[in-house]
Amino acid sequence: MIEKQTIGIIGVGNMGAALLRGWLESGLVEPGGLLIADADDRRLQEVAGEFGLPVGTNREVAAQAAILLLAVKPQILPAVLAEIRPEVGAAKLVISIVAGVPLQFLAEQLPGARLIRVMPNTPTLVQAGMAALAAGPHCRPGDLALAQQLFEAVGLTVTVPEHLLDAVTGLSGSGPAYVFVMLEALADGGVKMGLPRATALLLAAQTILGAARLYLETREHPGSLKDMVTSPAGTTITGLHVLEQGGFRGLVMAAVEAATKRAQALAPPPPTS
Repeated sequence: MIEKQTIGIIGVGNMGAALLRGWLESGLVEPGGLLIADADDRRLQEVAGEFGLPVGTNREVAAQAAILLLAVKPQILPAVLAEIRPEVGAAKLVISIVAGVPLQFLAEQLPGARLIRVMPNTPTLVQAGMAALAAGPHCRPGDLALAQQLFEAVGLTVTVPEHLLDAVTGLSGSGPAYVFVMLEALADGGVKMGLPRATALLLAAQTILGAARLYLETREHPGSLKDMVTSPAGTTITGLHVLEQGGFRGLVMAAVEAATKRAQALAPPPPTS
């Protein structure tokens, strides 16, 4: 399905490059099926050279691609859309990972295009990402499944209505930062109790990774998995008691809520063309 379609990427910064790397390494796409463009010519040539990819202008990429990924900064998107508009019609599937830009604006600027908006997160850089997809106007049967296939090459996906993407931002978009703070705090606790810093960090990181993987592979309720580790009058329940006294759960929930509300507040008005 994807092998026979050219994928164009406009914007090969960290996220755009992470996606194309995942597609190539998974065998989902061959180098000849990709075409890239970027406003930063040095960056463009660097990525093209690393993966052996052809390059073009924004308009050339849009014209030749059956699937077009928009991975540019929000402030330059209006100019990019104006440039590619003549080349984008109903035959084109356009996937946007541009932060904060709603499907309505994309639909106004690219009339008739089949649109999907995606919110990925930074673990995409190591092919362990989480992406939420929202389908837009004119999508055909199979478009969403195709987009899921692309993002599942670098992690996992869910589909949500567009109005929930701000909540996705507050949870999985900002979530890696919360986890890094937890990782650092776990390691600090280990250092306090005598462990070398490097050892404590490795223990903490693998513990977080293993716990997440245990949930993903078993899909057991987190409470049940917690109970597996928690014996009567043991070390774990003693530590959990301290977390509960500090309001740990409530703080994490409040962080997601606050980040979601901030995302809603920061949503820019539709850019003017």
